[in-house]
Amino acid sequence: MPVEPDSPEHGPSTAAVHAGEPRRRAHDAITPAIVHSATYPFEDTAALIDFQEGRVEREEYGRYGNPTIRAAEAKLAALESPQGEAAALLCPSGMSAITTTILAMVPSGGHIILTDDCYRRTRQFVQTLLARLGVEHTVVPAGDYAALAGAVRPGQTRLIISESPTNPYLRVADLPQVVAIARQHRVKTLIDATFATPYNLRPLDHGIDLVVHSCTKYMGGHNDLLAGVVIGKPGIVGALRQAQGILGGICDPHSAYLLIRGVKTFALRMERHNSSGMAVARFLESHPRVARVHYPGLPSHPDHAVAVAQMRGFGGVVSFEIEGGLDDTARFIDRLRIPYIAPSLGGVESLVEQPALMSFYELTSEQRMAVGMRDNLVRLSCGIEDIDDLIADLKQAL
Repeated sequence: MPVEPDSPEHGPSTAAVHAGEPRRRAHDAITPAIVHSATYPFEDTAALIDFQEGRVEREEYGRYGNPTIRAAEAKLAALESPQGEAAALLCPSGMSAITTTILAMVPSGGHIILTDDCYRRTRQFVQTLLARLGVEHTVVPAGDYAALAGAVRPGQTRLIISESPTNPYLRVADLPQVVAIARQHRVKTLIDATFATPYNLRPLDHGIDLVVHSCTKYMGGHNDLLAGVVIGKPGIVGALRQAQGILGGICDPHSAYLLIRGVKTFALRMERHNSSGMAVARFLESHPRVARVHYPGLPSHPDHAVAVAQMRGFGGVVSFEIEGGLDDTARFIDRLRIPYIAPSLGGVESLVEQPALMSFYELTSEQRMAVGMRDNLVRLSCGIEDIDDLIADLKQAL
């Protein structure tokens, strides 16, 4: 019996494998075609007019659409909204998805609210580049919903931006509270759910307007592509697609194909990431050389109750603080044998970084502390290696 990929009865693994892909494909191949074409010719003028007047749906020019990219978008939209109520826009990176969305939605003179644990580059874009265009902003503490409500400027605030979980302290937003505040003032909401993925959290189900993922991470899953996606109601995403055609931030078809391939094992990988993340977090919290663990699956996390209420699992990223300072933490990382010292996360290989040296190297210790980045902080992204091997490696390094 043919699989109906977009049926809401299907679970995440079935959707990951089949959604967005027709049963009959080019050349009868089981894998989607990689369509490398910048332009798509018309048979005659009548065919062009049919297209212009909306009687046929097809491609015209690569900046406005590509069959491989559209297949990836359909698959990602189905994962985020199994009921088929969402559309997706694929971008060449997660940052491109964020910047395209903000530029399209917030005019000069508008106002944006961000939480203080938002991704560093998102904050930099809003605080530097957008400020030059006359867009104002307010940063509020993660988890302080009174401050969030108080920061709204009626008639001026256009967008509330947060992550859930955040990077690197894995704070989890109470999405119904965020939505209630936003709707009271008719403000749109955007959640970067890269760390959660739609396997663990679907913000659209809670009333969030737009969800962004860096597909470079868990969605692609193999550290071999750059891509990003923004997902939401078709009307909003359609407006963003128009902006993308002007701004020119287009994903290439080969990256879209790699993303389709990677997503097929997405649910299986997330099960391992979730179980490994929890096991590592519990081990680290019990170790005397670890001062503190930041992981929403632990009861010690400030947002544990919210995470349990909203999330299926808690992901493979564990942030923790070593007993000691900058040099002690660096020695610990250098003793690890399985994780690679590298930025990014969410791939099959475990990756580890010391944010003070990887992302905030140009700042002094005092400046890092001012933005909440402690010298002894470690961010570990658990891959799909055997958990006993990962824990044994952490133990010997500690």
